[in-house]
Amino acid sequence: MGISALHGAITALVTPFTPQGAVDEPALRSLVAWQIAEGIDGLVPVGSTGEAATLSLTERERVVAITAEVAAGRVPVIAGAGTNDTAAAIENSRVLARAGATHLLHVSPMYSKPPQRGLLAHFRAIADASPLPVVLYNVPGRTASNVEAETQLALAEHPNIVATKEASGNVAQIGEIIRRRPAGFAVLSGDDALTVEVMALGGNGIISVVSNAVPAAMHQLCVDASRGDTVAAAQLHERLRPLFGAAFVESNPIPIKAALAMMGRIQNVLRLPLVSLDGAHEPALRAALTAAGVALA
Repeated sequence: MGISALHGAITALVTPFTPQGAVDEPALRSLVAWQIAEGIDGLVPVGSTGEAATLSLTERERVVAITAEVAAGRVPVIAGAGTNDTAAAIENSRVLARAGATHLLHVSPMYSKPPQRGLLAHFRAIADASPLPVVLYNVPGRTASNVEAETQLALAEHPNIVATKEASGNVAQIGEIIRRRPAGFAVLSGDDALTVEVMALGGNGIISVVSNAVPAAMHQLCVDASRGDTVAAAQLHERLRPLFGAAFVESNPIPIKAALAMMGRIQNVLRLPLVSLDGAHEPALRAALTAAGVALA
């Protein structure tokens, strides 16, 4: 699949677990099939929403293989392969490419906090070695460092770096990248609540957390925004706004896994150090899901 496929609403998939803590393969297959039936434009398995940090590489390979098998070429499968060890990120890329991914998502190195020239070297080394197109992922709230606009624009010139997931929340920075990017380089919002704003600036879509629960609605939001139908986009954004908030009352993916469990789609199991949603937040989450038109189990 080419870069033209990277647009619209792309779900950052949760990884379902059994009560014993193993990957729940039937639930994963069902979730992927439902996402595609609902019109989702792409899938990101084994990212931070997929709890990649607590999955072994063998488990990540299996999750990507299942996702790719069920997707069957109908949507891009952008596997989370990033880490703060460049050599390990390259090895992850090779393994997940063999598993059936179409693209690879590489987060900026967490904890290490390299300078911008280190980020350039890190991503270029990955892109040089990667068997698949690379999507950058800038999320300073988790990595403690920002991939600046100039750095992302320099990386966008690499023939194997085809998009960025921008979760800095810095609309000025995102707009700068959109204005100056080379042709064919996609800019995807990493914040559900900023989807309409980023697309109004010329962005291509969203890698979404809430689309785990509302894939059809997030797909339609992106369709409306891409058509410039500001009234329809604003109305749908307002309907989803409570969910945009409720999905992040605790660290992702704690609330969205609770939401999917309320819908009867997965069991509400996470791996430590993540824990289940504080019960005090459950009424607001249920209300937000109901407002978004979700049927609860």
